[in-house]
Amino acid sequence: MTQKEALEILKMGHNVYLTGAPGSGKTFLLNEYINFLKGNGVVVGVTASTGVAATHLNGTTIHSWSGLGIKDALSEYDFDKLSNNKPLKTRIERTNVLVIDEVSMLHDFRLDLVDEVCRFFRNDPRSFGGIQVVLCGDFFQLPPISRGEKARFVSDSNAWNSMRLKVCYLHEQHRHCDQDLVQILKDIRINNVGEHTLAPLRKRYQKDTAKISPTKLYTHNADVDTINKRHLDLINEKEETYLMSVNKGSGFALESLKKSCLAPEKLSLKKGSAVMFVKNNPEKKYFNGTLGEVIGFDTFGYPLVKTVDGRKIDVKAEDWNMEEDGRIKASISQLPLRLAWAITIHKSQGMSLDAAEIDLSKSFVEGMGYVALSRVRTLEGLKLMGLNELALKVNRDVLILDEELVQMSERCSEELEEFSDKERERAKEEFIKSIASADLIVRDGKVEKASTYDITKVLVQQGLSIKEIAEEREMTESTIIAHLEKLVETGNKMNIEHLKPLPSRFEKIKEAFEKIKSKKLTPARKILGPYFSYDEIRLGRLFL
Repeated sequence: MTQKEALEILKMGHNVYLTGAPGSGKTFLLNEYINFLKGNGVVVGVTASTGVAATHLNGTTIHSWSGLGIKDALSEYDFDKLSNNKPLKTRIERTNVLVIDEVSMLHDFRLDLVDEVCRFFRNDPRSFGGIQVVLCGDFFQLPPISRGEKARFVSDSNAWNSMRLKVCYLHEQHRHCDQDLVQILKDIRINNVGEHTLAPLRKRYQKDTAKISPTKLYTHNADVDTINKRHLDLINEKEETYLMSVNKGSGFALESLKKSCLAPEKLSLKKGSAVMFVKNNPEKKYFNGTLGEVIGFDTFGYPLVKTVDGRKIDVKAEDWNMEEDGRIKASISQLPLRLAWAITIHKSQGMSLDAAEIDLSKSFVEGMGYVALSRVRTLEGLKLMGLNELALKVNRDVLILDEELVQMSERCSEELEEFSDKERERAKEEFIKSIASADLIVRDGKVEKASTYDITKVLVQQGLSIKEIAEEREMTESTIIAHLEKLVETGNKMNIEHLKPLPSRFEKIKEAFEKIKSKKLTPARKILGPYFSYDEIRLGRLFL
């Protein structure tokens, strides 16, 4: 299935299991759908099975969102206690769509508990109390952590079988362009590992990678911080230290965000340090897993990094946010870097590495080799130190399940084809109309319900700035601009002159759009350069 088909199915309101091989664009598609929902005033619960995965979506863990914490079961007493948690009750009642990423690492019983909690608070016997649920993951990835008994995937849960899931199995590949590597991963995925699989891997045995020192991936939770510090101490250069700053939040939300963020609270760098970017920034052309080396520091002390492909990036701090109900609960800032001599395979999940040194001779769980090998973009970027018998094996139950998922996805594609464009649009409109959130506002002296756009419109008419509206509504400035774009697009009349960029800057924005003869952002940004942010250009575009 293509990303376009999957997005259509999501927008029609179905419960969905979104899956596909590493690099097929699952997280990208999730973000696209989440942004679509938020832009339409829909309250989305953005969660993942782990904190690290949650940060990729600016979300929180499903354990925190649902109020379950570390509980493996809920008694009547527990439900009694949860019922007194007003913020939790409000959150679940208001949520229209629940996203859970990396479900391969979620136990079956935990998904059932989340289902139970949702039905309890919403007083609705339907699956998850009528919330649209979007599960995302790949069962060939690392399984749930077992506590003695065999780990059971969410596909074994009662909730899975009652959700009437549409399976969207993405088949496009956006990470791996090396056909030999693609074939190796395919062999592992279909349990067809043989000499034809091992031969190209042997060629990478203890073979140095080109251009840059590879990141060492460890199967066990070795003390990677100690390894990284030892390498840093060997460099005879001045050390620069960068401390994480807190923009917003306190307590559990803030601590959870700090713990989940791959950027460390205290980052020490020297000229010559091997570093890894831990955030996606298409504008600056670095992504989670991009490797490089610190080649110096600018006059303000910020590091200059040379990437594996020879590009130089002047690195500045980035924000990590934890959102809940469309509002920022916690926010931190740090350089989007970490030392890259070593990292665990678990923490590498979701990354695309340019070069990696992998020792699979101590693999202790099925799927570990698959996860590690799927991190690298090409075989040339792999330095393989060893394999054991378990390294390239995958769970037999997963192989059987995967065949079923492929067939279910094919049926979904066929069913989608039966809908005309007009029928699809009607289904999408009806779904959004049924779940778009509303809040109370005062209009003409009367209290009534209004969409999230109307609330933004009222605040604009009160003369508030974009920043003030964002703070008032506990949303990002980018989201507020998206509201204005929607309001202007739908013909809403309002005075937004006070939001117009400074005359000199607006003239440059106007000239850029006139030059490209369209209203596309990226071409305009290329003309305007880095001193104009996307948000400022979007704002200026409203006045054209």
